[in-house]
Amino acid sequence: MARALVAQHIELDGIFHQPGWTAIDGDIFKARVLEAIAAPRWVVDGNYSTVHDLVWERADTVVWFDLPFAVVMARTIRRTVRRVVTRQELWNGNKEPWSNLYSCDPEKSIIAWSATRHAIYRQRYADAERDPRWEGIHFVRLRSQREADAFAAGVTNPTLKKE
Repeated sequence: MARALVAQHIELDGIFHQPGWTAIDGDIFKARVLEAIAAPRWVVDGNYSTVHDLVWERADTVVWFDLPFAVVMARTIRRTVRRVVTRQELWNGNKEPWSNLYSCDPEKSIIAWSATRHAIYRQRYADAERDPRWEGIHFVRLRSQREADAFAAGVTNPTLKKE
């Protein structure tokens, strides 16, 4: 989306997860996110409650991938296995730990985190969509891959004039 919109791509995981999977201090995290969203055009990738309000106060659109639980879990497991096996670098030199494949602790496994947070985030976004505080935000709820593909195909740079 950022590329299509010619906007800065801000990946919250890349800001938060420092080398060695060390979490950044909360105040520094907020300051770095504020600095990033000071850009005139940006797309934030991620969902951290500590900076949620900061981001949404400057957002005009929230794209909400509300895929079914089974789809989310299958994709999370497949992606995690691929990253563990290939030793793909994620952020700041970090690689998926093998423990992501077997730990049941959501603080230590993205698979466990996804399994325990799916319903929570579904409710949180549904509530936010109805919250008068966010009435100036356009919520785009994508419930299937087909909807996501159609949405992505329609994302264009609004500053380009159509002839």
